[in-house]
Amino acid sequence: MPRSKNIPFPFILDYLLPLEPYMKPFFGCYGVYVGEKIMFILRDKETHSDCNGLWIATSHEHHKSLKKEFPSLTSVSVLNEGSRETAWQMIQSDSEDFEEAAIKACELVLKGDKRIGKIPKPKKKKSKKSA
Repeated sequence: MPRSKNIPFPFILDYLLPLEPYMKPFFGCYGVYVGEKIMFILRDKETHSDCNGLWIATSHEHHKSLKKEFPSLTSVSVLNEGSRETAWQMIQSDSEDFEEAAIKACELVLKGDKRIGKIPKPKKKKSKKSA
């Protein structure tokens, strides 16, 4: 997989290599996909630096069990202006255990943990305007 200097935390991709991950640009970040599922978003930007790190694609029903494994897990505040819990959870890059926790998240993906990963909603097709 070609590497760009701009992709943050490349060790995450290294851990997922057996699953043949691929990436897509995602609002200035990078979405990490395995098959049709988005697993993670990698973010390292100057704006909203408190949201930099590994975003985990999950749903509200899995938060409690994931937080037992990742005590530093938090909502992605940039997605909701800090007003409520988001389905996406993140491990902040400035957490003491960032690398260890990110590797553990990769190991869960490698084991097929159903709590991580979402099939993105299909994009709406643009309607053709008649002239």
